[in-house]
Amino acid sequence: MTASIADPRAFLLGLFQRAVDRALPEHTLAAHLPAPPDPARGRTVVVGAGKAGGAMVAALEAAWPADAPLSGLVITRYGHVPPSRREWPGRVEVVEASHPVPDAAGHAAAARLPGLLQGLGPDDLVIALVSGGGSALLSLPAPGLTLADKQAVNKALLASGAAIDEMNCLRKHLSAAKGGRLAAAAAPARLVTLLISDVPGDDPSVIGSGPTVPDPTTCADALAICRRYGIELPPAARAGLESGAFETPKPGDACFEGNELRMIATPQASLEAAAEAARAAGLAAHVLSDEIEGESREIGKMHAALARAVARRGQPFARPCVILSGGETTVTVRPRAIGQPRGRGGRATEFLLGCAIALQGEPAVHVLAADTDGIDGIEDNAGALVTPDTLARALAAGLKPAERLDANDAHGFFSALGDLVHTGPTYTNVNDFRALLVL
Repeated sequence: MTASIADPRAFLLGLFQRAVDRALPEHTLAAHLPAPPDPARGRTVVVGAGKAGGAMVAALEAAWPADAPLSGLVITRYGHVPPSRREWPGRVEVVEASHPVPDAAGHAAAARLPGLLQGLGPDDLVIALVSGGGSALLSLPAPGLTLADKQAVNKALLASGAAIDEMNCLRKHLSAAKGGRLAAAAAPARLVTLLISDVPGDDPSVIGSGPTVPDPTTCADALAICRRYGIELPPAARAGLESGAFETPKPGDACFEGNELRMIATPQASLEAAAEAARAAGLAAHVLSDEIEGESREIGKMHAALARAVARRGQPFARPCVILSGGETTVTVRPRAIGQPRGRGGRATEFLLGCAIALQGEPAVHVLAADTDGIDGIEDNAGALVTPDTLARALAAGLKPAERLDANDAHGFFSALGDLVHTGPTYTNVNDFRALLVL
């Protein structure tokens, strides 16, 4: 049950939980599973990567017939294997690795995947479990590149302010597994990809960098992104892109013939679940979009302007109401003075700090923003909350909101106020969740 609006904090947290619940593999995956192949003729191999990978494996194994052969390997983020799956080894191996910067564990696991797909025939079935985070977890560098090369490029991308589709375009072209290459390794087996979308527009070629789907982008696109954001490339990476040696399988390639894609959870479905919960509590609910992108702090200002218009003029929505949005904003890390510590905070908290400053203490507005995987960036919080007295409490505590925003230290700001939201890993990932309650 969603809490009463008499307790705005509990109410907003309840909406967030409804959004997460709608995207949990245990609630959605079984209905999308293909039938097992004839065990006398074919076998089933499971591969994949993503923050929801452990939960997707658990849901698959629970629904898969006990007498149907099943094996494989899926990579997920450290700490993102559900407790029930950790206690039971199951039939599909789950390996934990680093996100958002790849590590040796992810590299070693990714290097095993092509071997698991070798020698499969048309009577065999491959089930690919792909969710957000797969780009970093499925780290198999293209020929001539090292793990250190990939780590350096990933770190530069994360600090650049590039949009997720731009990041994944470059990641795909520097990979031996992403951008359709796992589909090429699995051919001619039947391939069914089950997807949890964490990207604006639900583009399968962007989710987890599309390891099993055609890639419409090119090496030239990847080079243009590097120029746009000043990304320094290792010499081998630049040579592979400039020569076209790192080109990915394109739409129409024979390796994709007969393959299927099944979307089992999306940001829009989760936003609609939260809207349904708000309406059940007697509030009007408005979903702006599940595709909002841009600088987190600027998107925060935009949401604040909308909330103030509703609170003060009843436009474009009448109050009381809840305004919901999703998507994937970005944070451009600002340069630091020598000796100045790097700020802490992810997309959700930077959105909220920009929003709080622009709200100017608007008395009727409460805001929650959180990442649906339970981790905002690389911190241990899912997000945070803004209340009408956020700025007043900050002033009393000696905090300077604008300085914290300039330092990309929204985490430190909300931590000092006791307004961080901690959920732990949720075992799914449909990206940003934002809810503004206007009373």
